[in-house]
Amino acid sequence: MDVAQLKVLETNIDDLNPETYDHVMDALFDAGALDVYFAPIQMKKNRPATLVRVLCKPGDVTAMTTILFRETSTLGIREQTVERHALPRTIEHVDTAYGTIHVKVAQLGHGEVKTSPEHDDCRKLAEAQHVPLRVVTQAAQEAARQRFGG
Repeated sequence: MDVAQLKVLETNIDDLNPETYDHVMDALFDAGALDVYFAPIQMKKNRPATLVRVLCKPGDVTAMTTILFRETSTLGIREQTVERHALPRTIEHVDTAYGTIHVKVAQLGHGEVKTSPEHDDCRKLAEAQHVPLRVVTQAAQEAARQRFGG
């Protein structure tokens, strides 16, 4: 298992046009964010707001805070250091009746694995072949089980 020290940046925003959040998320991911999420919260005086949380490498903090200050209405950002425990993983592929799909293969140890088909691959094949997404995803999961176990 890999352990890495990362940074969590967060801010509460109660006065931003919700249409802006998609742009903010894209900018953060493009700058190297490892994860970005928005959660509805209630602030003082019961005002609805959005919690913006960004997970990034320590060396990317300046880029992330620059984006948050430039692209949102926030006036302050909290920063925390966290440790992330992550399974070693590779990106492999499986062949299905619908086409080739990339699959994340994570090593649990002792020969055990966890697999996860890439959603975008499944979606594109489902759309191209006019079949339900769940059918393509199930085919990818079965192919991954047969190839990698788990």
